[in-house]
Amino acid sequence: MTRNDIPTPVYLVRESALRRNLDLISDVARRAGVKIIMAFKANALWRTFDIFREYGVACTASSLNELELGLEFLTDAVHSYTPAYTPATIGRFLEGSSHITFNSLRQWQQFRADVAAHNAAHPARRVSPGLRVNPRCSVVETDLYNPALPGSRFGEHAEALADGMPEGLEGLHFHALCEGSADDLGRVLEAFENQFGHLLRSGKVRWVNMGGGHLMTREGYDVEALVGLLLGFRSRYPGIEVILEPGSAFTWRTGDLLSSVVDVMENDGVRTAIIDASFACHMPDTLEMPYKPAITEATEPADGLPSYRLGGNSCLSGDYIGDWTFAQPLKAGDRLTLEDMNHYTTVKTTMFNGLQHPDIAIERIDGSIELLRRFTYADYRSRMS
Repeated sequence: MTRNDIPTPVYLVRESALRRNLDLISDVARRAGVKIIMAFKANALWRTFDIFREYGVACTASSLNELELGLEFLTDAVHSYTPAYTPATIGRFLEGSSHITFNSLRQWQQFRADVAAHNAAHPARRVSPGLRVNPRCSVVETDLYNPALPGSRFGEHAEALADGMPEGLEGLHFHALCEGSADDLGRVLEAFENQFGHLLRSGKVRWVNMGGGHLMTREGYDVEALVGLLLGFRSRYPGIEVILEPGSAFTWRTGDLLSSVVDVMENDGVRTAIIDASFACHMPDTLEMPYKPAITEATEPADGLPSYRLGGNSCLSGDYIGDWTFAQPLKAGDRLTLEDMNHYTTVKTTMFNGLQHPDIAIERIDGSIELLRRFTYADYRSRMS
């Protein structure tokens, strides 16, 4: 198959782009002397993990399903964080984790005995416990993705730790970025050190996890500034391991959603090209963020060129985005490439309306295309009871 004849809709991942991002991330980790692990919440296409294993990529999990996926396909121990562990889940998290972050001091007190018992019984599989803290530094413009908003449920404030590092905890974890820049990290680090520096200097902190949102693979990102920030932090706090866990950076601009026009209709002067995919079901971030994705075949708006709203093929009234301009009028059968639909896309899709999920394929280095998954009615039925 080629791009031109593969059936649509299909998510098409590019191996060359994955390796480009992995090369950059690996270089940053090496030069800065830090560990950079992948967050499954942005990418869980396990059929591509053979590529990630070549680079020694580890992962972070926020659910038992993500934990099991990491253990089965990527690594032998994951970093775990979830807003709330339960007596039913804590045992398995401890069995499969090398590091575990608790969201609150209350959760730590509830499960510290479980951590101690696990470590005593399994010294070779010891888990290092940490606490999520909230530096209250808001650099994210979209509230839906901002973990530092007033009243956030994520992490303890500095006031709760005024007396020092709680006994038994070994790490601090903050997450305050979303598709952020090196400058954004610099602002958050300043707030973090101002509020929690007494803990960093206590000699009791073995590691600091700086969370995700470090979009170092985006064009124009100041990679050298990032390396400098990380080296500076490590020089101020020697002996503390530094961990980053971006999601988008690993799969930024590594895949597209190929779709076809099914129908074109016009009402009240609005022309809508209906495609065989859905923004609500197959590209949910476009409506949640919201943002207007790039389309390879579209052009810059110009007088005299045809423009269209694109409509998804679900029954949701708001399943549309517009407007785009094209060099020629659209017609049924025309193929459209909705760009950058890998990170935070395939993991967030739904089968609302029973819509068929797009296929998933990968374009290998030699240009050949391999179909990784084709979805059927059985997939929809198996999600229902």
